[in-house]
Amino acid sequence: MRVMAQMSMVMNLDKCIGCHTCSVTCKQAWTNRTGTEYVWFNNVETRPGQGYPRTYEDQEKWEGGWTLTKNGRLRLKAGGRLKNLMTIFASPKQPSIDEYYEPWTYDYENLTNAPLQEHTPVARPKSLLSGQDMNVTWSANWDDDLGGSPALAAADPVLAKISDKVKLEFEQTFMFYLPRICEHCLNPSCAASCPSGAIYKRSEDGIVLVDQDACRGWRKCVTGCPYKKVYFNHRTGKAEKCTFCFPRIEVGLPTVCSETCVGRLRYIGLVLYDADRVLEAASVTDERELLASQRSVFLDPNDPAVVREAEAAGIPRDWVEAAQRSPIWALINKYEVALPLHPEYRTMPMVWYIPPLSPVVDVVAETGEDAEDPGNLFAAIDTLRIPVEYLAELFTAGDTVPVTAVLKRLAAMRSYMRDLNMGRDADASIPASVGMDEASMYEMYRLLALAKYDERYVIPSAHAEQAHGLEELATECSLDYDGGPGMGGSGPFGEGSGVNDPIAVENFHMLRQRQTTDTVADPSTRKARVNLLSWDGKGAPAGLFPPRSGTDGPHLRDPEGPSGETQPLPAGGSVPGPAGTGTEPTGTPPTGTPPTGPARDDDAGAGR
Repeated sequence: MRVMAQMSMVMNLDKCIGCHTCSVTCKQAWTNRTGTEYVWFNNVETRPGQGYPRTYEDQEKWEGGWTLTKNGRLRLKAGGRLKNLMTIFASPKQPSIDEYYEPWTYDYENLTNAPLQEHTPVARPKSLLSGQDMNVTWSANWDDDLGGSPALAAADPVLAKISDKVKLEFEQTFMFYLPRICEHCLNPSCAASCPSGAIYKRSEDGIVLVDQDACRGWRKCVTGCPYKKVYFNHRTGKAEKCTFCFPRIEVGLPTVCSETCVGRLRYIGLVLYDADRVLEAASVTDERELLASQRSVFLDPNDPAVVREAEAAGIPRDWVEAAQRSPIWALINKYEVALPLHPEYRTMPMVWYIPPLSPVVDVVAETGEDAEDPGNLFAAIDTLRIPVEYLAELFTAGDTVPVTAVLKRLAAMRSYMRDLNMGRDADASIPASVGMDEASMYEMYRLLALAKYDERYVIPSAHAEQAHGLEELATECSLDYDGGPGMGGSGPFGEGSGVNDPIAVENFHMLRQRQTTDTVADPSTRKARVNLLSWDGKGAPAGLFPPRSGTDGPHLRDPEGPSGETQPLPAGGSVPGPAGTGTEPTGTPPTGTPPTGPARDDDAGAGR
């Protein structure tokens, strides 16, 4: 047994409202640069639909992930070493810009500078690649709210695996949202596909990153990833992918997409797994056994033998304790309500999903029956085969039994908690019908419905003794190359991610303190920023200058001081004008000046 730690995520699809806040904040933090206009490390897809890029799940076309050879060994679906070497200069099996979308902007100048005329001028869409006029026909969330329509259903690779009868009835059944990021797999095919060895999996937390210095732009990783979550930057000639916001993770902060999620549907935690069993688990013959085989790879963090092996492997004690409190372990192995996305790709994905129950509830409610009665819900799950079959193609390689079991547990929790919330006696037969006791069902309800910030995100911080090694790794896969966010100043997380300084662990401690504190700043240390919103433009706003003792030198009135008391100006004596005039006081900078670096508002968390 070789114990290793892995950061992972679970998403509760019943809570996703398709607002795309996670996509926008991720875009602003990581891919708002030249060359990444079409790149979405996080995107939200409407199901049924084609996904992003189009039909990425059709591995007969794109040849992503792994496949089993006749002798039972894993091989890249795109071919072995010889085939990859022969096509290294022209990798044909990858999406074109048409499968993604041609990014565009609008000719706003035509609106703002047009002379007075009878008709309102038109802001035509212009390509960000060629600069020419274009017609918008596709984008990353083009399927939004069109799930099940005939035009999109016919192109859904998952729906194509289901019978014609299901296709005809499916559009009347349900629609749901599916947020996606890089899976940070235990058996990543993107890393195995890279001829340069530029993609690597960090041994301390399992995050998969791209070494920008080693990347040669072969784009084999794009072909090899079955989820198509590795992108090619046409400006820099390098591959880029989701980093699981590793600078935030290293100081115990959740990813940007999780921090800003409106529905609070994401859970992040640490799991322990047996690295010696990964290959065996990914090589099972029957695809429908992949779910159980991957679950068997995860180790019980409360097992004394696992704890001893983890400590012997150098995993810090607080990391083991974090694994014991992890919501990921509870949702995947304890309650068994989380499922992996397309386990048949054999990459052992580490972003799991709780399938949505809401569509089943909606169908029952439309009939006029009680949608929270356990008998009605259980019967609907058993007889309403259409959504279960579709969900099974997404999460269990077509096996409906695990999906049905998850939906029944969620339905039982809903019915059991309704009795308690209505003041009725709890019905112990409801949790017993799905193999749970009352205490476990309430604990699962609390985790799914009431969990607080520190319960949803159990992220151990990196240790001081690991700081140097993590800093070196971060420097290797940073974005400080030509066109990166560090060019000409600050990067996505402040000055620490710029050109001169690497993204280091220490740079994010200030960010963590700011995002987890109960107040804006500690008033006793005068670190609070000056509030100019209530300033009338006269005198100086409160807190702009530090209090000075003595009576020498010029004074100005403090508009909020008692009885119009005066305080001396700082050295230099110049009075600052309104914001934006460029007049600044000289001498010692005021203590109210906002700190530089990662404590700026560039990455403010807003999801708690």
